[in-house]
Amino acid sequence: MFFTRPTPTMVTAADALPGRTVPVLQHPTFHEVFGTRLDHPPAGSEVAYVAMGCFWGAEKLFWQTEGVTLTAAGYIGGFTPNPTYEETCSSRTGHAEAVRVHFDPTKINYTDLLKIFWENHDPTQGLGQGNDIGSQYRSGIWTVGEEQATLARQSYDDAAQRFAEAGFGKLTTSLEMAPEWYFAEEYHQQYLDKNPNGYCPVHATGVTCG
Repeated sequence: MFFTRPTPTMVTAADALPGRTVPVLQHPTFHEVFGTRLDHPPAGSEVAYVAMGCFWGAEKLFWQTEGVTLTAAGYIGGFTPNPTYEETCSSRTGHAEAVRVHFDPTKINYTDLLKIFWENHDPTQGLGQGNDIGSQYRSGIWTVGEEQATLARQSYDDAAQRFAEAGFGKLTTSLEMAPEWYFAEEYHQQYLDKNPNGYCPVHATGVTCG
């Protein structure tokens, strides 16, 4: 007998889990790499929100990037207030596992961050990434302000062309204004610094963007 995995779907607001009023990370701790409190980015930093599959590897990718000043793992783009990891992984909150990236715009710009985003996952896979299946693993960019929205749209259009030329299908990346962000639990923060041999799949396609 052959078995197939069910096709993942996005939960609706009406069917989403109710959540809670209290954050799952009530007292943000210090970043394991930068030594800065997760809720206190360095002065002059700007912020970007991206989702590209499991947030463990994505966060590591960005904390290793020159010009990035702070990173955090969390949840964005859903309906459930203050979701837990288990709730998010049920695909019943609508959130994506995402990374909040603070960066020094004098050292790296927003478009360069998006280049790293596009080149390190497959943005054509829909609700999943590799063997990770579900809406929590979808590709997404959540912008802050009109300038980011314009740059993200230009970057999206360029990536769409480059992936098409490389033989991939349509982009399935969400491109929206940033809603409320929720920190993931402490054990997810800088997970691959705390667990160097932890799960860290590579989803880069070889497509070059930007």
